Amino acid sequence: MGSVPDERVTVCNEAPVRRDGTHVLYWMTAFRRLDWNFSLQRSVEWALELDQPLVIFEALRSDYPWASDRFHRFVLEGMADNAKRAATAPILYYSYIEPQPGDGRGLLAALSQSAAVVVTDDYPAFFIPKMVDAAAGRLGVRVEKIDSNGLMPVRRSGRAFKTAHSFRRFLQKALPGQFDEFPAPDPLRNVRLPRLEALPEAIATRWPDAMPALHGELGKLTRVLPVDHRVGATGARGGSEAAEVTLARFLETRLSLYGERNHPDASVTSDLSPYLHFGHLSSHRVFTDIASREGWDLDGVSPTASGARSGWWGMSPSAEAFLDQLVTWRELGFNACAYLDGHDRYASLPDWARTTLEEHASDPRPYLYSLSELEEARTHDRIWNAAQAQLVREGRVHNYLRMLWGKKILEWSATPQDAANTMIELNNKYALDGRDPNSYSGIFWCLGRYDRAWGPERPVFGKIRYMSSENTARKLRLSEYLKRYAG
Repeated sequence: MGSVPDERVTVCNEAPVRRDGTHVLYWMTAFRRLDWNFSLQRSVEWALELDQPLVIFEALRSDYPWASDRFHRFVLEGMADNAKRAATAPILYYSYIEPQPGDGRGLLAALSQSAAVVVTDDYPAFFIPKMVDAAAGRLGVRVEKIDSNGLMPVRRSGRAFKTAHSFRRFLQKALPGQFDEFPAPDPLRNVRLPRLEALPEAIATRWPDAMPALHGELGKLTRVLPVDHRVGATGARGGSEAAEVTLARFLETRLSLYGERNHPDASVTSDLSPYLHFGHLSSHRVFTDIASREGWDLDGVSPTASGARSGWWGMSPSAEAFLDQLVTWRELGFNACAYLDGHDRYASLPDWARTTLEEHASDPRPYLYSLSELEEARTHDRIWNAAQAQLVREGRVHNYLRMLWGKKILEWSATPQDAANTMIELNNKYALDGRDPNSYSGIFWCLGRYDRAWGPERPVFGKIRYMSSENTARKLRLSEYLKRYAG
């Protein structure tokens, strides 16, 4: 097992390593998996160097924004998988489910009190950066956060990119140097560590391990927790095991047809985004499996970094189309979270986009819908209603229709600021892959981010790229989709 690259390691405070500590603590917050995980790999490195036990601490708080049965259930299923995998590893896996807001306060400090070092995840979005920074400032031990987000270290670029083309060019120049710095597929394999058999009794009594609950009926568990029960769980199961099944299905039956992905009736999308979002699946793992299936090696990469969407990888057209989503667009979202101030706010849009939207802010709207009307899919537009119904029912929207979904919200909102707020609220409340860097990229793309001015200039949209349901119906095969979601 190679060492974790230095540029993926950020020291969060000035506290020392306690070499006389009793254990190394991995505080798992975003990369909720035991494989292909630089954070876990770094934790193992510390435990081996210090010859100390490794404790993995995975918690689920009850008061995160948009907390609901849907998201709780997905995370809990992942925790159950982690508990099962950890049972045969030389570690102590400790899970905690917060019964009421605030009940978990003090737990991290207690676990860290005698720790030699605390390792956590460097995820640049949602509430996690502020939570990690606040914790690091309070703890009297060295805290490191580790970047295991994507193929390219998030902070390698040092700046925000304005277009996908410019970011793609950067990736094509820099990625070849990353292919020999992938995380270990199984950081715990053949590792010999001293083992901590149990937590101190005071911790175990005040904050009971969730292990018994994870072996029970998780739907019953979520119903008694203080989350939004109106947003119910979907048919998609969370966790590493389900992620592996979904990845295998995509590779076997859908990848070769990925060029048809814009047609809703084709049903060839990967369905991997929730697992990537919740950290149950690594993009390194996905890339490795695709490269293996394609018989690819580094010699196949083009020496020219032109920024072109296809032809650089030296793989099949379908594989390259998918990798542009997995690598270019997904990691462009992480880049924005790291370097674009207020990436999740309207004010972060490019100047040209805000200018044209505000010039047309007072234009008459053909329809104005309230948040509740949109949430309940009560519009005049059958295609839009179907996309919203899929979001509410399944926690996802078909990739192409997600763009139309956002464009119509802009057209039907009193102001562009209202449109941005509505998209964020609906997406983050219902989408399994919401609250994610890639989600914010998609939302703000609808308002001009990563795009250019288009003509002709139109009411409401101004120079923002226009999309219509009529054109969508002409271009795409979606009769079966409409039967399913707009019946």
